[in-house]
Amino acid sequence: MPKTLRHGSLAAAGLLVLSSLTACANDVAGSAAADEAGGKGEKVKIMVGGLDKVIYLPAMLTQRLGYFEDEGLDVELLGEHAGVEAETALVAGKVQGAVGFYDHTLDLQVKGEDVQSVVQFSHAPGEVQIVSDKAATEISSPEDFKGKRLGVTGLGSSTDFLTKYLAVKNGVPVSEFKTVPVGAGQSFISALKKGSIDGGMTTDPTVATILAENSGKVLLDMRTPEGSDEALGGAYPSSSLYMQTDWVNDNKKTVQKLANAFVKTLRWMAQHSATEIADEMPDDYSKSNGTLYASAIQSTMPMFTQDGVMPEDGPKTVEKVLKAFNPDIKNADVDLSKTYTTEFVDKVED
Repeated sequence: MPKTLRHGSLAAAGLLVLSSLTACANDVAGSAAADEAGGKGEKVKIMVGGLDKVIYLPAMLTQRLGYFEDEGLDVELLGEHAGVEAETALVAGKVQGAVGFYDHTLDLQVKGEDVQSVVQFSHAPGEVQIVSDKAATEISSPEDFKGKRLGVTGLGSSTDFLTKYLAVKNGVPVSEFKTVPVGAGQSFISALKKGSIDGGMTTDPTVATILAENSGKVLLDMRTPEGSDEALGGAYPSSSLYMQTDWVNDNKKTVQKLANAFVKTLRWMAQHSATEIADEMPDDYSKSNGTLYASAIQSTMPMFTQDGVMPEDGPKTVEKVLKAFNPDIKNADVDLSKTYTTEFVDKVED
């Protein structure tokens, strides 16, 4: 397991400056306090950029294992198709937390939003670059992205970020190919089969389904730390729980409870098989193929941390990736120490 940093300070980041942000944040904070006073447990809303994606599995698994309830929390998990949509909900004050990629905290910081990762689920992206069977003879590496249509979950999403980085790293400017928002799951698979995209970046269980149906091939596999290092040059912290910094500072007891619950889940995952994990998840996540779903979990397991701590030098790798193609970040002085904190995971009891 990679060496980890035990100290990181509070974060900053931002997508949109919304005039209703403060009012909305006050509304959700007031609602949480009212629920707690009413004896229902402290209410927390968390938006997830794809509830059934294996890369975000710790969110639903924590709820299924009852760890939120054990901490006295009434957590409502909400779903969006892409991480960029989850962060938009967070910045708008519709939820108190978002489960999505850490890289958005840097993008948000240069746009004036103070957001930080408080629990780091992973030290690798968990993403796979797929090419369709039809385009497999034309695309053997990112050097062949020129003129191609490549699927991503959403424009401005982490899959969009990583696709652009891989292209630029291999000599293909972002102006010479097109990223197409096709979501994940069946919408991604359908676009691949119809030829609407030549390939794309996605995660399990979508990857497992594509391979089982022989409708695409793996070009790059970033589900492991080794794959991340080969493609991106180092550990790439991805899925995480991130929150607005002001809310974190004003609700430290609540954030600690969330950290306790999530780290407990990460430890549980490390001690159980993929099949045992799959058995805890909602029945519809397996799409009536439990064996395939368990296989998808097994393939993605190496990406997860066991302690929720930011991997050493992970933030620098993310900054390098974003600076390669994002002009806003390339020309900005990003304060990485403000994009995450280990304050809460450090206090989780063994």
